Amino acid sequence: MSKKKNSSSINKVFTQLVLDIFEQNGNTPLNTKQVAAKLNIRDSEANEIIFNVLKDETKKGVLKEITHGKFQLLELKTFIEGKVDLTADGSAFIITDDEFESDIFVAPRKLRTALNGDRVKVYVYAKSKGKHKEGEVIEILQRAKMEFTGIVKLSERFAFFIPDDRKMMHDIFIPMSELNGAKNGIKAVAEITDWPVDAKNPIGRIKHILGKQGDNNTEMNAILAEYGFPLAFPAEVEHESEEISDVITPEEIAKRRDFRNVTTFTIDPFDAKDFDDALSFRVLENGNYEVGVHIADVSHYIMPDSALDKEALDRATSVYLVDRVIPMLPERLSNGLCSLRPKEDKLCFAAVFEMDEDANVISQWFGKTVIHSNRRFTYEEVQEVIENKVGDFEQEILKLNSLAYKLRERKFKNGAISFETTEVKFKLDETGKPTGVYVKERKDAHKLIEDFMLLANRKVAEHVSKMGKGKHKYTFVYRVHDTPKPDALANFAQFAAKFGYRINTKSDKETAKSLNYLMEDVEGKKEQNVLTQLAIRSMAKAIYTTKSSSHYGLAFDHYTHFTSPIRRYPDVMVHRLLFHYLNGGQSANEEHYEKLCQHSSQMEKKAADAERASVKYKQAEYLRDQVGNVFSGVISGVTEWGMYVEIIENKCEGMIRLRDISDDFYTLDEKNYAIIGQRKKKVYQLGDEVRIKVKNVDLTKKQIDFSLVQD
Repeated sequence: MSKKKNSSSINKVFTQLVLDIFEQNGNTPLNTKQVAAKLNIRDSEANEIIFNVLKDETKKGVLKEITHGKFQLLELKTFIEGKVDLTADGSAFIITDDEFESDIFVAPRKLRTALNGDRVKVYVYAKSKGKHKEGEVIEILQRAKMEFTGIVKLSERFAFFIPDDRKMMHDIFIPMSELNGAKNGIKAVAEITDWPVDAKNPIGRIKHILGKQGDNNTEMNAILAEYGFPLAFPAEVEHESEEISDVITPEEIAKRRDFRNVTTFTIDPFDAKDFDDALSFRVLENGNYEVGVHIADVSHYIMPDSALDKEALDRATSVYLVDRVIPMLPERLSNGLCSLRPKEDKLCFAAVFEMDEDANVISQWFGKTVIHSNRRFTYEEVQEVIENKVGDFEQEILKLNSLAYKLRERKFKNGAISFETTEVKFKLDETGKPTGVYVKERKDAHKLIEDFMLLANRKVAEHVSKMGKGKHKYTFVYRVHDTPKPDALANFAQFAAKFGYRINTKSDKETAKSLNYLMEDVEGKKEQNVLTQLAIRSMAKAIYTTKSSSHYGLAFDHYTHFTSPIRRYPDVMVHRLLFHYLNGGQSANEEHYEKLCQHSSQMEKKAADAERASVKYKQAEYLRDQVGNVFSGVISGVTEWGMYVEIIENKCEGMIRLRDISDDFYTLDEKNYAIIGQRKKKVYQLGDEVRIKVKNVDLTKKQIDFSLVQD
């Protein structure tokens, strides 16, 4: 570290110590000697440094010299902590932890070296010029990320790295000795290693070479790296997975309930490689039905604190990009040991239900099982059985479908919300290039599996929630979904009314009922995706937590994730805790599990962002050869700089920039989700159909620009 940098850091710390004294002493004016005394300093030279700090902070507006040599803090509690949310112009808003504290605006030159997502300490000015309080970053508490994907640019004596991330405003200087073989124009991952004081650009090194820009593997790996997902498993983790025995011993079977002679099958997508859930079915002597939801017993194979366990926790989830799955567990486990493949004995953790003809649960059992799947079904195969009433295990499938229907009807009657969003899928050639786009359909076969998974998740959560009372309730991992905020719901109701849909917001149940009517009415109409997405945006986000609470969207009082431990770490935690409690264990440490829940929620969001980025890339790649073509689209979003339009034919989304609409000067009407021409008063509103031309495609930015085709 340079002397200059070291000195600057010391000065910052000392300045903060001085300001802390003023904060601790309320509104009391202090002089240099008084500050020195409170800092236990008896050095005359130090007094001069303190005096200079007081003068500097007075110039900044932090302190005020009320009489000669006497200083006072302008405003108490002027230091806050929060997260940097960078804007397109390089300024930022600091999102504070206090929900009652408004965001703090920070101008670009006051950000110092803070980057998007960093946790920072900010000095807030006593007075604000606009509607937001203003401040400046005085300390970076925690970096959000130090690694970026981007392009290497070489000159004769130095190199720069240009990040893909639009919110990373600084190129990274790469010394020639830190290129690690990277050539000009190659796509790579760079890591920031230093950021000298007063330096405009950070210094870094090339950590991984991803490959040629535009190559499918390169771009997909770049998306993974950008969101912090590793591209491979560490050797130690792979080795540990290979060492696990695939032998199921008689001793292990003896500890479990044996379902190997009960009809059992899996139902999954045609291209699935891991099968983590199976259904068993049989008719009982009393005429009721026994339905077993058998889930791969991942926790049997992964020991707590092992290398496998730590890696699974770090990843927290599998990631599903357009053309690949990046599993949470190595292939030996995800596609082998834990995959419920047909005609093989497999270890499971199950929720087994006795159900009557009306799908009421008469009794339930939770515990470890061993199964032998009779058949691997695809959704399409099961759908054929449902529609044609003929095929393998037709009686079992038709009865399961009938029971699922009744579970579903009861769920919606109790206030669950049916959000049927359109899921875009791509047809890819052998190089990964998209040759077509289609919308994935959800039919009864999908819903059959979903309803029994929901039943298992709900019943497991209910079972544990009843263990202990009050402060003595057992720690568990729940999946909770809060009620929507009234103002967000009111805004959505007001907008839906413009399309002729009425949303009743008098109670949660009435709201859910009217939202379901809306979802039914809107199906197949041009505004379906817009209204569905907007409705989802008005809802709270579902999270993992140890705090037992309801799931608003499903109308369940208690809910968890028990059914996918191959691809979700919270399910592994749920299995461990449930097994521990079924065997008489005491309540686990809540603080520990809450931290794991928060991490899992964060990683789930990152995975969803990475998945969206891969879709955006493929949409841009698909439209790259269609620049100049005209399509019909629906306005899917409006911002102060433009409007997003989703092409009806292929669901690709791009932007029309306001500056490119030449017939008027348009501004955003945020309340009505519209942009309005200032002279002619022409309105373009969310859900409106427009004609667009593909103007430009930028693959690097995953950005599609449209121009408006006006009448």
